[in-house]
Amino acid sequence: MQDLRFSALCEWIKHDVGGAAFEITPASADASFRRYFRIVLETPLFGQKTLIAMDAPPKKENIESYLSVASLMRESGVTAPRIFARNVPRGFLLLQDFGDVTYQQALENNASAEHLYRDALQALIVWQKASRVGVLPDYDDALLRRELMLFPEWYVTEHRGHILSVREQQMLSTLFDCLIASVQTQPRVFVHRDYHSRNLMLLKENNPGVLDFQDAVYGAITYDLVSLLRDAYIDWDEERQLDWAIRYWEGARAARLPVAPRFDTFWRDFEWMGVQRHLKVAGIFTRLSYRDGKNAYLDNLPRVIHYLRQAAGRYSELAPLLQLLDALDHRQPEVGYTF
Repeated sequence: MQDLRFSALCEWIKHDVGGAAFEITPASADASFRRYFRIVLETPLFGQKTLIAMDAPPKKENIESYLSVASLMRESGVTAPRIFARNVPRGFLLLQDFGDVTYQQALENNASAEHLYRDALQALIVWQKASRVGVLPDYDDALLRRELMLFPEWYVTEHRGHILSVREQQMLSTLFDCLIASVQTQPRVFVHRDYHSRNLMLLKENNPGVLDFQDAVYGAITYDLVSLLRDAYIDWDEERQLDWAIRYWEGARAARLPVAPRFDTFWRDFEWMGVQRHLKVAGIFTRLSYRDGKNAYLDNLPRVIHYLRQAAGRYSELAPLLQLLDALDHRQPEVGYTF
């Protein structure tokens, strides 16, 4: 089938942007309906030899949100792409090219994790310091609950083929109430919402380059740290997670961010936030597979479920979740709560 949007994108670049000759190749695609292409120019345009073209179908994607958050991030001092040209009605942007090395790829090639994560933690603090009320949408109870409901709908029912009993439905409803209440007691800051190794680009200067921020909200202070340290795409042992979390906590306190005054309280907040996020992610990954045909995301499900088991096994309030996961996996329950 002819790709009409690709043709329209090329025509826009050719006739409306600068008229320079160029080559265009796929750069990346993500879990949304957006697509990205790399533009290699014969003659520099906007002082750039390469650019990234975004194709964001207006009926599927909110390009205005992308533009707004990009501006907000750059104003805060975080390295988000500059926008060189835009056609908002058609859903086209020309962006700064950050290259093609994500944190995930850099780490696979034995780049220094300590260096990369020091930069990522510092950028996160810079982003959070810019926070103010009324700028981004609230990460409210309704949104948190919609995200949580992806787990029973897509992971439990669609992926595992398990029909929840009335008791299990009531259990999940009570658990979700508990998680939401816990999350909403945390201090609130700007939240990227997908701050992880696939959305951080390795740069020689002002590292990292930050991508995929259009769904940013105003919510719990631990959310982005969970995304980074309990990444659905890469494994870190808990000792290293703790070390980086302590470094962040100390840096956040020095920056006068409203983190909990005791690290043990902060770590509990981090873990409970992680349960909410990973329940959502389990639902999203299975939905991407069954609804959208993006089956590669299922490869990351075991890591996500491991995070859920790890946290649920530590807190008596989360015991029902562990029991459900055991039932789905036909495992004998193990008891050993820390708190």
